[in-house]
Formats: sequence, structure tokens, C-alpha cells
Amino acid sequence: MTQTSSAQPDMPQAAVETFDQFGLHPSILKGITEMGFERPTPIQAEAIPHVMAGRDMIGCAQTGTGKTAAFVLPILHRLLGRPGRGSVRALVLAPTRELALQSMEHLRELSRHVPLSGVALFGGVPLERQSQMLREGVDIISATPGRLLDHVYSGRIDFGDLEVLVLDEADRMLDMGFLPDITRIISLLPPVRQTLLFSATMPDEILALTHRFLRDPVSVRIGRTTAAASGVRHVVYPVPQERKLDLLARLLAGSGMTSVLVFTRTKRDADRVGHTLERRGFKLAVIHGDRSQDHRLRALDRFRAARIGILVATDVAARGIDVEDISHVVNFNVPETSEGYVHRVGRTARAEATGDAITLMDRREEPMFRDIERALGHTIERVILEDFDYGAAGRHAPQAAAHERSRHGGHGGAPAHGGQGGRRRRGGRRRRGGQSGPHRSGGHTS
Repeated sequence: MTQTSSAQPDMPQAAVETFDQFGLHPSILKGITEMGFERPTPIQAEAIPHVMAGRDMIGCAQTGTGKTAAFVLPILHRLLGRPGRGSVRALVLAPTRELALQSMEHLRELSRHVPLSGVALFGGVPLERQSQMLREGVDIISATPGRLLDHVYSGRIDFGDLEVLVLDEADRMLDMGFLPDITRIISLLPPVRQTLLFSATMPDEILALTHRFLRDPVSVRIGRTTAAASGVRHVVYPVPQERKLDLLARLLAGSGMTSVLVFTRTKRDADRVGHTLERRGFKLAVIHGDRSQDHRLRALDRFRAARIGILVATDVAARGIDVEDISHVVNFNVPETSEGYVHRVGRTARAEATGDAITLMDRREEPMFRDIERALGHTIERVILEDFDYGAAGRHAPQAAAHERSRHGGHGGAPAHGGQGGRRRRGGRRRRGGQSGPHRSGGHTS
């Protein structure tokens, strides 16, 4: 039987106020302090005690709520308590290269003072580079299913000492068709192990997966999985499809657009949007499935370091971008599902901070957007600009246009990025709050 515990994001976590209360190893607590974490997020406060107790667990929470640290921290504590022999003792399966890297980056930052090693395995880079690290011995692997099987079939990995399996973003892995690979991998693992499943949504297919692979799991649910993070401010701009690029450029030129992630539906749209914006002087990068792994990593590094202010991406990046202080997410196309909308806008307002989600909607996309609103349980404000209105039945038109001009001093502004809330302290890290807008240059950027 599955036991369930739940919490709402805005509920006070009276039982766990600091990371010290978990009983984590002092070396791990030192890494937490150096990363700037001050208080556990709700998913961490609920999940970590169950994981440290050795329970199988289903963790369901919105994107950007701190799920990665919720499993990395107790795994580090467990492995430290029983020193290994340089063999693989924990395995994290993730749907994309970016997510596999995200888990490994968290592990490396949090284990600076811990004698444990790990490697991220993903496609797009030579096998031999990863194989060398496996030969040297690692305690933790974070991998995409396909690349992990490449190494398994080559005889490079022995799972005989494995203690913990994590299925990260399980709903996304099922959407991408990884179930046969996951089933094959699990068949190679020791039957006695701890299994943790984390997911942003909990469709029937995921529940079936938990019955197959987890033993008497406890279920932790944080908030409504069809709701975006509470710190997100939403707005939609009705606009003809052929004017979207013009409106996007105008919005990006507005104040407060310091770090902007623009989502497109297709790779072709991403390239077109990126090329057009570059010709208009914006400094940006484009990432999608056809760009090389090295290109994608360089683009993310430049975005994190604030060397570019705009990143244009397809949904391949929707769950793989772990960047602090993204001020705005822009949906150049309306997402096809409410889950897709939640995953996209979850890139801003991370760790209980605040941010803005802007959607550009043409007439044909309006029924799809209404379905998203019904799933979210509320209507999102329409802002109709006189220069761009597609004539959507005059809803809010005079009032909204006047309201927009009064808020931003004209037609071109976007919702301003609010102050950074939440529980994370940045310490000495560079913040982007002082920038007046996305970087502009006259030259081409990659």
C-alpha cells in the first residue's frame, strides 16, 4: 500500500526549518552552506526524511521546486555511512543530457568535502571519455537510458553493489519512449535496493510504473501538479502569427527583461526566431535537438554567466535548464498541453522566487490556451496592444491597452521582474538584477 503525505508550497514547514535537522553528515552540511542553501524547500522538507529512512518513494512536485537536491542529499549521506569499494552504488536515470548533467553538478557541488565520485553518461560525446572515468571507479552514475545501455552492453558497468535507483522526471521519460530501456536497465539491478521516482505530473502510466518497480512506497505530493509555481506572474498577448516576431522584439527591448528564456514549438521556429532577433541586435543563443552537445553546453554556460541575456529553445530544454534568476519565460507558441505550460514557465520563479511568464497567442491557438487555463484553474490576464491586436472580440481591449501603456510608458513594455524571494541566499555569486535588459550587439553570436 502506498502511504501519502502532502504539503502546499505556501504552508509553513514547521517540522523542518534548517538542513541541520535532517541529521545529514557534517561534510554534506558544509557543502550545503557553500552552495548558499539556507532552508529546505517543501519537497526537500517532506522527502528527505523518508529517503534517509530507506523508504521507496514517489515524489511529485512542480518543476523548479528543488527535487534534485531532495534525492542527492540523502544519497550522499547514505553512501558516506557505508564506504564502498569504488563500485557503482547509486544510479540516477534522466530523460535528457541536460538533466543528467544537472544531477551530477548538484552532486559535485554538494560533495566538495565528501570522498565520493560520480560521472554523467549521455550521448553526443565519445564513449571512450566516459569509459575512462568508469574504469577509474565511480560511486554514482547519472545517465540517460540509451547511453547507459551502450556502456552496459560493452561490459563497462557492474551493478552488483547498487543500493539506490532514482527515476528522475519519470513522466518525461515515458513521453520520450524510454520505458523499454528503463525496464531493461532495472532487470539488471539487484532486486533489493531503494527506488525513488520523481515526476512533475502523475498520469496513470506513472502509477503503473510505481506498482512494477517500487516496494511499499511513500508518496510525497507538493501542491497541485497542474499548477505553475506560486511566484510566477502570467500574461498573454493576443497577436497575429505573422506579427509575433515584431512583438517579441518589442517586449525584449523593454526594461526588466534581464534573463529571458524563449520557447518555440519546433527546431525550425527556434532557428528562425534566433536569426531574426540577432539581425535586430540582440545577443542570444539557440539550443535544440539538432545542435551539438558542446554547442548546447556552451550556450547554457554563457546564459548562466549573463554573457547573453536571451536563450531560445525548444521543449528539449524545458526540464533540463537549471539557471538561477531567469526573469522571464516567453512562450513564442502556445504549449500543446497544460503540463507543457507548467514545465516551461517553471524555469522562472525557481526555489520560491518570482518571475514572469509571457505567452504570445494567435487566433488559432486560443482554444488550446483556454484548455490550459481550465487545467490551471484560473484565467490569465490578456494584454491587447493596439499595434498587434488580432481582434479577439474586443475583450479588455481599450482598458488593457491603456493599462499596458500606463504600466510601461508605451506599447512595448513587459511585466517587470519582481524582487527575488524564496529561501536561497546567493552569497557572493553574480546576480543580474543590475542589467537594464538583454544584451545587444551588432555581431552574430552562436
